[in-house]
Amino acid sequence: MSNVVITGGSRGIGEAAVELFSGKGHRVFFLYEKNHDAARAVAERTGATAICCDVADGEAVNAAFRQIGDIDVLILNAGICHYGLMQDISEADWDRLFAVNVKGIYHCVNAAMPAFLKKQKGCVITVSSMWGQVGASCEAAYSATKGAVIALTKALAQELGPSGIRVNCIAPGVIRTDMCANVSEETMTQLAADSCVGRNGTPMDVAQAMAYLTEAEFVTGQVLAVNGGYVI
Repeated sequence: MSNVVITGGSRGIGEAAVELFSGKGHRVFFLYEKNHDAARAVAERTGATAICCDVADGEAVNAAFRQIGDIDVLILNAGICHYGLMQDISEADWDRLFAVNVKGIYHCVNAAMPAFLKKQKGCVITVSSMWGQVGASCEAAYSATKGAVIALTKALAQELGPSGIRVNCIAPGVIRTDMCANVSEETMTQLAADSCVGRNGTPMDVAQAMAYLTEAEFVTGQVLAVNGGYVI
């Protein structure tokens, strides 16, 4: 049984990951920021431990990881998005996107490092996006953060590999989560039609890819696209 830490675990992809890894018998801790009711419900349903923590806050992250202790798998799923023209995003919103989506990874990886180095083993999974691979109009800031996640993943895989720590990335496509709440059903239907498999993804599709990467001992520094062939 492994100790699995999942950020952004109260909804969507994170929630599915908590359910999947808990169901496999792992001891799961998940970090969430605001939605106490949703986090409590996930914890009660799965037996996982919920910890309120803003990953953009380094001190809060360190406190959370001291509470967790030993770590085998770190899944960095916490993320926020912004839709709009580049000239319309405020500097504060731009900074917040990078603080959560990129700096949050910095905080969590550094907090987990003592446990990984002690064992000379560990598995880190970051979550980017297909827009981090190819960019998206009206999502310039989000695409920039997710592109940074991919570059950071590849660099860390090289840096941490000699210490027995694997680092891989998941790049989801159109997944039916809260991030799609404002997208019309007509648009969602068209996006599904534009994929190779004729449907949009589910949070569990992504969680299953995460589970694969935790077990693939000879895979590191890779970006696993979970997008139904929307981007190839």
